Amino acid sequence: MINPKRLMELKRLRDEFAQRHPKFTLFLDAASKEGLREGSVIEIQITSPEGKNICSNLKVSAQDLELLETLKELR
Repeated sequence: MINPKRLMELKRLRDEFAQRHPKFTLFLDAASKEGLREGSVIEIQITSPEGKNICSNLKVSAQDLELLETLKELR
């Protein structure tokens, strides 16, 4: 069972993140509308302040899409 108080906190944190990073939120919205589907590959790269890079990717599964749809409902 989901704790309603925790769910409200999660929504607040998500909203604050969206305010700090509006372009990223718009990117995620566009990606979900333009073809994020099973078999798509998501790649993410992080560069530390010192210039060190790490990168990873994943192939989207049906279960991943189900999770993303559930998370979208938190809006």
